[in-house]
Amino acid sequence: MINQYPLWKNLLIIAVLLVGIVYALPNVYGEDPALQITNARAGKLEAGVPERVANALKTAGIDYKSIESDDQEILVRFNSTEVQLKAVDFIKADLGTQFVVALNLAPSTPQWLQSLNALPMYLGLDLRGGVYFLMEVDMDAAVKQAIERYAGDLRTLLREQKIRYGQIRTENAGVRLMFNSAEDRDRVVSLIRKEFPDLEREELPVDNGSFGLFVKPSEREMKEVRSFALQQNILTLRNRVNELGVAEPVIQQQGSSRVVVQLPGVQDTARAKRILGATATLEYRAVDVEHDLERAVAGKVPAGSQIYHQRDGKPVLLKKSVIVTGDQIVNASSGFDSQTGTPNVTVMLDAKGARKMLAFTKESVGKPMAVVFIENKTETRMVEGQPVSSTKKVEEVVSVATIRDVFSKRFQTTGLDSPQEAHELALILRSGALAAPIQIIEERTVGPSLGAENIQRGFHSTWIGFAAIAVFMFIYYLVFGVTAVIALGINVVLLVALLSMLQATLTLPGLAAIALTVGMAIDVNVLINERIREELRNGNTPQASIHTGYERAFGTILDSNVTTLIAGLALLMFGSGAVRGFAVVLCLGIITSMFSGVMVSRAMVNLIYGGRRKLDRLTIGNTQWNSSRSAA
Repeated sequence: MINQYPLWKNLLIIAVLLVGIVYALPNVYGEDPALQITNARAGKLEAGVPERVANALKTAGIDYKSIESDDQEILVRFNSTEVQLKAVDFIKADLGTQFVVALNLAPSTPQWLQSLNALPMYLGLDLRGGVYFLMEVDMDAAVKQAIERYAGDLRTLLREQKIRYGQIRTENAGVRLMFNSAEDRDRVVSLIRKEFPDLEREELPVDNGSFGLFVKPSEREMKEVRSFALQQNILTLRNRVNELGVAEPVIQQQGSSRVVVQLPGVQDTARAKRILGATATLEYRAVDVEHDLERAVAGKVPAGSQIYHQRDGKPVLLKKSVIVTGDQIVNASSGFDSQTGTPNVTVMLDAKGARKMLAFTKESVGKPMAVVFIENKTETRMVEGQPVSSTKKVEEVVSVATIRDVFSKRFQTTGLDSPQEAHELALILRSGALAAPIQIIEERTVGPSLGAENIQRGFHSTWIGFAAIAVFMFIYYLVFGVTAVIALGINVVLLVALLSMLQATLTLPGLAAIALTVGMAIDVNVLINERIREELRNGNTPQASIHTGYERAFGTILDSNVTTLIAGLALLMFGSGAVRGFAVVLCLGIITSMFSGVMVSRAMVNLIYGGRRKLDRLTIGNTQWNSSRSAA
């Protein structure tokens, strides 16, 4: 029979439909307001913490839906957002700064679906509610810092080469160097050409017997400086957003100097601003090996030393004098030691930090050195039933390593337990402080009620459009209209399933793209049905008309969808934010509409008409074929 699929193709369609239904199903169950509790340093949770949370809620008289826990996090579900917001302050006050307590919306998907990794789509800020920040990086300050680093590096170079100079002064665009002789200036020009090839050089006229040289970074170098400042600030902000425990935050570049931060599900705007604007720094200190640690812990701390604690709570006796601080770190990266194969972190300092580190390590080979992470954290405690916030300075030793050899500008931090710890330490070193000042220039809050209203409107618009199309197709194309509408419904299910499987973030423009996809997808079946009608009017038999209609319409369908797909891919590649969200749904919708509109609808038509050896009557639209008259 010409209108029957082979068995493998029918089985493929059935398999795709089953997978689509399973992975679209989690979106039906909705979400619960919840609190997500994790260790402040991404470590494992201690035993007994879930019971502690339950007792705190019971003491406060707060009802909860359930408490779920594993080694990494605790999830407390509530029946309403009001109860969730009431509980967060009590939990924070009870657990302290050792844990991160974040507001969240947890999917209520059944366990059997979760075991298949079937999860609902993430919802964007405009649908879920949350906070939006537009931040601007001070690029002038970033350039100024880079020029000051070059000035320090040049001073170090001249001292190492024992070249006398009159003065080195930074200016807005570069560094001015003054020498007592033309020979010294020419020698420095050769050194700069070799050591700093990215610096542009300009000899200045002789002024009162002084021979001047003006050097400045090239335009390419300045572009890289600005790009580095922006990217490092984005990295810093992303690291700080992790403190909030937000699912699917959006932190992306906008233009050449701005950063957009979207935190879906976050209702505490003040807390988000405190964390994003918080300052953190690092200090390298010498470990005091000359005095007894136990005596210091007992209270006899020697002068010039101080007790700190590591992440696991172990005390460490460190010198009060600081070797270098985090603002002198230019870069850091994680890797593996070439000799031992153990994880390490490679750190690069600026000229000032390099000089200090060189002087220290010359005298401290074989001795330990510690890395101290310092951060100002906001702590919430209950006073007379009311939450009171206060700022607390947290000083924690993140690494203690032995100095193997003399080093200055570039060195390795070893003694780390795993590659993951090395990666996290490198992230802290790079992201401990902002590369350039940043300020919030725009702030918006989207309430959960507005997000729910957006979802409801988008849902209604999609289904109203679907219903209108269905009525038209039923009336105009009869049986073929029914198959087209069923295929259209399957298209929506498959699209939702794909978005869920990819864990894409659905935004309001994405909802608009779904509504647009519904309208575009029906075009596939309209083209096919009109082609079948044309074949019937030409006097072909129903079976031949169905076969020819699908075969010949496919070329037109492919051409029209490919051109739309190209436009969608262009939006995806060159767009940002809402444009990309629209483009993702549009491109996926084109793929699903091709599958459902051609393969699925034909499978249904084959099921209805394909098994009939003799088809006496066929009506599609106002065109009818029967055995007594060719066409009407």
